[in-house]
Order: sequence, then structure tokens, then C-alpha cells
Amino acid sequence: MNTMTHWGWGAGFWPIIPVLWGLFWVAAVALGARAWQKGRWRTEVRATGSAERILAERYARGEMTDDEYFERMSVLKS
Repeated sequence: MNTMTHWGWGAGFWPIIPVLWGLFWVAAVALGARAWQKGRWRTEVRATGSAERILAERYARGEMTDDEYFERMSVLKS
């Protein structure tokens, strides 16, 4: 009876289950890293966008010359 239970229906699948769990965790970590990277990229884009907006506002108020404005914008774009 014990032998029947040991070699029963699911016995042939035992090596597959750890492999599937390993693939699951690799996929979970990869998706988490991808989401973190996308969020970080969006933050950098927002920071650059807000810096450009601040420069444009200062230029519109006359706080800087044309040369200063274009020089600082070129630094932000590079």
C-alpha cells in the first residue's frame, strides 16, 4: 500500500514542480526590476521637464538673457 502511494499518479511530476517555482520567481524578479526601472525613468523625465518649465518661466520674466536661456537648455537636453 505504501508503495502504491509513493509511485501513484503525481510521482512522475516531482522534478517539474521546483523548476516551475524557480521560473515563477525569476519572472517575478524580472517584472519587478522592469517596473522599478520604468518608474525611475519617468521620475528623471519629470525632473527634466520641470527644470525646462522653470527656465522658460524665468526667461519669460526677463531674469535671464537669450544666451543664458539657450545655454542652460542645451545643458538640460544633453
